[in-house]
Amino acid sequence: MDFHGFPEEFAKYRRIPLLGSPHSTVSTHSNPTEVKSEPLGDEDDDDAADKFCLTKETVLDGLVRTLLSQNTTEINSKRAFDSLKSAFPTWENVLAAESKCIENAIKCGGLAVKKAACIKNLLTGLLERKGKLCLEYLRNLSIDDAKKELRGYKGIGPKTVACVLMFQLQLDDFPVDTHVFRITKAMGWVPASSDREKAYLHLNKRIPDELKFDLNCLFVTHGKLCQRCKGSEARKNTSHDDQPCPLSIYCCSTDQK
Repeated sequence: MDFHGFPEEFAKYRRIPLLGSPHSTVSTHSNPTEVKSEPLGDEDDDDAADKFCLTKETVLDGLVRTLLSQNTTEINSKRAFDSLKSAFPTWENVLAAESKCIENAIKCGGLAVKKAACIKNLLTGLLERKGKLCLEYLRNLSIDDAKKELRGYKGIGPKTVACVLMFQLQLDDFPVDTHVFRITKAMGWVPASSDREKAYLHLNKRIPDELKFDLNCLFVTHGKLCQRCKGSEARKNTSHDDQPCPLSIYCCSTDQK
């Protein structure tokens, strides 16, 4: 953490207590002095879920944020989400809207047609399965059950599921994005032949649960900031001879050096 400091973009999630988790009274990412969370109640306690939906960032908000972050920058994905919420204050409004209107609202984030369709499919499926546009029931499930539920919605891939598990649900999971995959492969943490899905399974078995959140956030931040660890295309136009990488001594691969 000394090299970059803990990334501010993730800090708000790191400080969140585990609201409603049946597994722990305090988040593994929280300061031990933080106030213990109060459970939301049973899985079918809709009143508790409704109250949470009205007062905090919801799981559904986080899921859509994650969908909009695909293949774009953080700035553009935030603009797309803010624009969507400005145009459609509630998820019921989004579901009732024409796809073209949703596309126009999120076009600044890129891939608007694909992302709008994914959001519509998600909301349609959620309403059909649960009768309401709220995913707070996931907070009371085990990590395996929450993962199964999320993967049951059309268009929700493994990385998106892992991000929601780690950030919104505060469960011990280790998403593998481009940066995490590149760095862990260079350091020999995953087999050289691994694709991203195999790397995800391998890393989640090997990395201790209490380290997953901080380590993942730091790898993502390092991958964005370190000139030597950026993708090959980004490195072509960047001079980094005088910028040492603190991870280079741990790397088996010379690709990022």
